Amino acid sequence: MGHKRTSGLIKRGKTWHIDKTVKGQRICESTGTTSFSEAERFLALRLEQNRQAQIYGVRRPRTFDEASAKFVQTNQHKQSLDSDIVRIKGLMPWIGDVTLERLNIGTLQPWIESRQKLGNSVGTINHGLKVVRRILNLAATEWFDEYGQTWLQTAVKIRLLPDNNKRQPYPLNWDEQTKLFKALPEHLARMALFAVNTGCRDQEICRLRWEWEIFIEGLDTSVFSIPGEHVKNGDDRIVVLNKTAKSVIESVRGEHSDYVFTYKGNPRNKMLTTAWKRARTKCNLEQVRVHDLKHTFGRRLRSVGVSFEDRQDLLGHRSGRITTHYSAAELTNLIEAANKVCDMNRRQPELVMLRRKTAA
Repeated sequence: MGHKRTSGLIKRGKTWHIDKTVKGQRICESTGTTSFSEAERFLALRLEQNRQAQIYGVRRPRTFDEASAKFVQTNQHKQSLDSDIVRIKGLMPWIGDVTLERLNIGTLQPWIESRQKLGNSVGTINHGLKVVRRILNLAATEWFDEYGQTWLQTAVKIRLLPDNNKRQPYPLNWDEQTKLFKALPEHLARMALFAVNTGCRDQEICRLRWEWEIFIEGLDTSVFSIPGEHVKNGDDRIVVLNKTAKSVIESVRGEHSDYVFTYKGNPRNKMLTTAWKRARTKCNLEQVRVHDLKHTFGRRLRSVGVSFEDRQDLLGHRSGRITTHYSAAELTNLIEAANKVCDMNRRQPELVMLRRKTAA
């Protein structure tokens, strides 16, 4: 007597897939095997898991592979998604088939040690751990199955590795700024000058569009409203222009129909180019990153007494306030605050860098 063929299994290419509806719930996924007998056992397991979930409220185990696919699918808007995908691919050979409830710093230890042997920095490893932590938190709080239960009952805490060598911010003083900016090519110097007077990030400047400019009647100025999908924290950001930033904008107006900052008619992908690295080496400022321009703006605002709340708004930091709707009086206050860092006559207090003495 022949073996009765199990319904709900379909062969696509060489792999067997499940496509079966049970009590109104459709199961549609790959079994991950080319063997029909293994596919049958996988289907039987999945049917039993669904029965236990429906009757007893038992969660079906989900692998990191499944959760990663869900993460990528639901985070298409995320600016750093491409970087997250690279990190997920590096994790997959180590924990791809591990179920979420078994994921912890112990099961991640072999991956951590492999990264360390390859010479990855603590910061790079921690970025991978952050992605795992984010996926676990989403599985425990926001992702629900067909029975109304979260994918994971509780997300285990993933502690990051201690980073004792984490690089500290390096705000520029006026002499360093002058020296560095003179060594940069014109297009980069303009972008850097805009950054140090607005606190914008690299990508906010590279992607800055003319269509985001809003002219403010009665104030003889404009601001830029950057949509949240182009801002790191996901919130819309208002960029206030002080006198220097405004002069930079006017110097490039009309050069391109869409983008504010370009090079040879094309927008830049990043400011950290070979030209930037060459300029900082020439000025003996190898430690200066593009992001330090934002730190410089923030430190200068603080040094001239700008309030914490105004600094948050000017730097585009997330706060509990609605920071994309300002009255004329509020905008005037922010413009005046931003203008305080334009003065180059050295009457402002100098930034003092305090560094610990290294042991002899």
